Amino acid sequence: MKNLKNSIAAVVAMLALSAPAWASPKTVTLNVSGMTCAACPITVKKALEKVSGVSKIDVRYEKKQVVVMFEDTKTNVDALVNATTNAGYPSEPEKIAK
Repeated sequence: MKNLKNSIAAVVAMLALSAPAWASPKTVTLNVSGMTCAACPITVKKALEKVSGVSKIDVRYEKKQVVVMFEDTKTNVDALVNATTNAGYPSEPEKIAK
């Protein structure tokens, strides 16, 4: 019985340690209509860099958009929107036509 408990504990520990492997990278395009000057993209990018789980940020000033790659186990779209909004640049996820 003791060996069974140890085996179960070992399996649970391995699953817990491998959980990050289940993370799925996601990409979202945020529309940031308030980006109106050359300094705006810098501020937006710095705000998003502070969000845990963000791995890549591509600010597209001309389109007033930012494309963000992130790990869905560490953050979500709402947190990204909050980061830009709190920096003074409200954003919203781009609507995808169905």
